[in-house]
Amino acid sequence: MNRYWLFLLVLSAACGFGLLAWQGNSWALWPAVIAAAFTVLGIADLSQRHSALRRNYPLLAHGRFLIEAIRPELRQYLFESDTEKAPFSRQQRSIVYQRAKQELDKRPFGTQGDVYAERYEWINHSLQPAPPATEPFRIRIGGARCTQPYDAAVFNISAMSFGALSANAIRALNLGAKKGGFYHDTGEGSISRYHLEHGGDLVWEIGSGYFGCRTADGGFDPERFRANAALPSVKMIEVKLSQGAKPGQGGILPGAKVTPEIAEARGVPVGVDCLSPAAHSAFDSPLGLLQFVQRLRELSGGKPVGFKLAVGHVWEWFAIAKAMQESGLLPDFIVVDGGEGGTGAAPLEFTDHVGMPLREALMLVHQTLVGLDLRGQIKIGAAGKIITGFDMARVLALGADWCNAARGFMFAVGCIQSQNCHTGRCPTGVATQDSGRQRGLDPGDKSERVYHFQKNTMKALADILAAAGLRHPDELGPEHIIRRIDPESVLPLSRVYPQMRPGELLQGGEPEHPSLRQYWREARADSFAPPASLLNLRRSKSR
Repeated sequence: MNRYWLFLLVLSAACGFGLLAWQGNSWALWPAVIAAAFTVLGIADLSQRHSALRRNYPLLAHGRFLIEAIRPELRQYLFESDTEKAPFSRQQRSIVYQRAKQELDKRPFGTQGDVYAERYEWINHSLQPAPPATEPFRIRIGGARCTQPYDAAVFNISAMSFGALSANAIRALNLGAKKGGFYHDTGEGSISRYHLEHGGDLVWEIGSGYFGCRTADGGFDPERFRANAALPSVKMIEVKLSQGAKPGQGGILPGAKVTPEIAEARGVPVGVDCLSPAAHSAFDSPLGLLQFVQRLRELSGGKPVGFKLAVGHVWEWFAIAKAMQESGLLPDFIVVDGGEGGTGAAPLEFTDHVGMPLREALMLVHQTLVGLDLRGQIKIGAAGKIITGFDMARVLALGADWCNAARGFMFAVGCIQSQNCHTGRCPTGVATQDSGRQRGLDPGDKSERVYHFQKNTMKALADILAAAGLRHPDELGPEHIIRRIDPESVLPLSRVYPQMRPGELLQGGEPEHPSLRQYWREARADSFAPPASLLNLRRSKSR
């Protein structure tokens, strides 16, 4: 009977207080009502057959459900250490908030990290530091076929769609980008009225749903594309092949969530399920991808066009690289998205175990282009849990020309990592379409925080470079970042990751790793299909 003690207690209280109230003791009325309500709930627990826990532990089970519901908040605010990344540590969130609010971002008493732990990384300083840069770092994007190149900042807002983010969050991000002179990626949800309100620079991301340039049956519409690409705010176009949050997956926005504003931005009917297929319909081969990129460049009037991918099968990336080599059709840029996940909600298996992490993916893309002697003609952006100046320095040293961040800028707008992005119940009005919730987010105030976060993080990068004796991010190389391999040994990243010589793959060279070597030999410019050696191996296993 100890399982029923709480139910029996409230039942007794309801009877006792009810009797006292019936006898004229007015003070007992409210306790009687409350106890009676809990008694009814207990009876419902005993009667229902859906939950064994509620039936075996009437009332008591609700305590367990309550604690489980607020566990993330309890852990984050009371029990989590400053350096525990789940997915971002208190230390990481705090540095964003401090820089966004123009508060003191210094910390006393030394590092909280374990400098002798495996994979600990640092950058060595110089005995002849350089003067810190006074002008923002910028990188020109646009190849030989591009007639409207764009000078991008080295730190920008990564892809987050209107629909995933609220209207006020989009306003704040775009106004902050306008103030700071950096770009704002639209995400695959296309260009909404809120992206255009303040005139901040945009990178228009085009996914497999072709939102904003879509025919009625979901195909690509060149005339709609031409009209949107001609907007003065649109500085570059990015074809999304896959994203780090859910690589290899498409998605459906239920019709109930397709509001008139979302329908207007995406070019879809109001109230009808909105489909993003897993794969593009405009092309089905590496060469087809590059032809599509070239077509978009022509339709846009010569603006920079590239693609974004979370690297998956290595042979597919090699196939794209071979298509570049054989056709001469080059993207102006490639954005490498890490498999660490992102702002988009996804199944646990996808966030934890699908897609190549950023560092390995970035090195693969960078080194392949170096080996083909194409690196100077194609710029590389990188996105994946980038928060601090050192995060940027490490990624730039590994081969990126610039960095993007999504969750960092969400923190700047007010996100508290409640992890309710997919529920519509975001407590700060960032990731919701609930008008009442997003009313609490003031775009004017939060745009200042977006601007200051980017500006102060760029200053931190400039200070790190100056301490290392460097004047610009393009002077960084993998030799500048040191990683602890074990308690007794360390290596520069140039020794951790294999390095290619310029043009090595054109001179008969091949990747060092045996598997990569085989994939490179068999990759085909006209197909994403697995190499023949893999297919033969599968056939031998099935016998």
